[in-house]
Amino acid sequence: MRTKELFNKEVLDGNIKIIGKVQEIIFDEDSFEITDLVIKKIGISEQLRDSENVIPVELVKTVGDKVLLKSDDDI
Repeated sequence: MRTKELFNKEVLDGNIKIIGKVQEIIFDEDSFEITDLVIKKIGISEQLRDSENVIPVELVKTVGDKVLLKSDDDI
């Protein structure tokens, strides 16, 4: 998968609830590995709180049509 394909993918938490979309990708400058995903919240939570979350790539379980985060049981 190309990194540009990650942009605007929906992100689901461990309970399969949509929490936002990938807005930005953060890389390690030395290794060029992805370290974090910046998630833009969608829906009413976007208007109530800070509308971005930075998610470490270690919390990503799978990437397909959507990005699925690990549940508490997986951590």
